[in-house]
Amino acid sequence: MTQLVIVYHSRTGGSRQMAEAACHAASAETETRLLTADEATPDDLLNASGYLFCAPENLAALSGAMKEFFDRCYYPLLGRIEGRAYAQMICAGSDGTNAARQLARIATGWRLRAVQEPLIIGTHAQTPEAILAPKTLSDADLAPCRDLGQALAAGLAMGAF
Repeated sequence: MTQLVIVYHSRTGGSRQMAEAACHAASAETETRLLTADEATPDDLLNASGYLFCAPENLAALSGAMKEFFDRCYYPLLGRIEGRAYAQMICAGSDGTNAARQLARIATGWRLRAVQEPLIIGTHAQTPEAILAPKTLSDADLAPCRDLGQALAAGLAMGAF
């Protein structure tokens, strides 16, 4: 049986909503585990067939908690998960490309295989108050997250990835 692991970090709720939407859709296709970056372990990734990483962009970079997850898991998994499929989702106030680029570089070090371009959802939060406020993403924002989760899980289940 294939297993998709979705690892996310969220401070204001946007990334959590994205990860939950992807997880709900993916669960219809294959076994899916939703883990926070704080709780995910190297064993969780080692036992999975593929990955979906979801995080906010903070100060033009991957969020610190998500980076800590990668720091903690990187060397224990180096050379052990090569070739596995992954995708990523970034929740950003505006751009999101730097966080996506940073995550892709980490995944390249693991020799993971990107199966889709990064999905970046913009919240347009530009003031300190808007940036720190709890996020509520629209159904239109979450639809591509569901699509990505379902497609990644179906590809894993069919052996396409």
